[in-house]
Amino acid sequence: MAHSKLILAVLQGEDYGDVVRQLNENGIFVTILHSTGGFLRKRSVTIMIGVEEAKLEQVLDLLKETAGRRTVTLYQNPGSMPPPHGLPPLFASTPMEVCQGGVAVFVLDLERLEKY
Repeated sequence: MAHSKLILAVLQGEDYGDVVRQLNENGIFVTILHSTGGFLRKRSVTIMIGVEEAKLEQVLDLLKETAGRRTVTLYQNPGSMPPPHGLPPLFASTPMEVCQGGVAVFVLDLERLEKY
């Protein structure tokens, strides 16, 4: 008998739509739990996934690819005040690399998993 796993994944709010879509496209269905917390100081969403142990690594890989930490480049104007409407900024925008995303994953053993 195959062992079942319960995955609880706490995602940044802006990532959960892409994560759920990617999982669903791979035949993995989730339950979304409304959650609040200070995960990376942003809105978070917890998804609950019940899978057979054989699919565990596939799910973890999809979570990492879709919601894992990544570096993005943002461009920020060094002046604190935006220029008057219609005028170009006085200074060039400065590229700044910031870390975004991130997912906390909890994998639990299940005694039994039933789907009806």
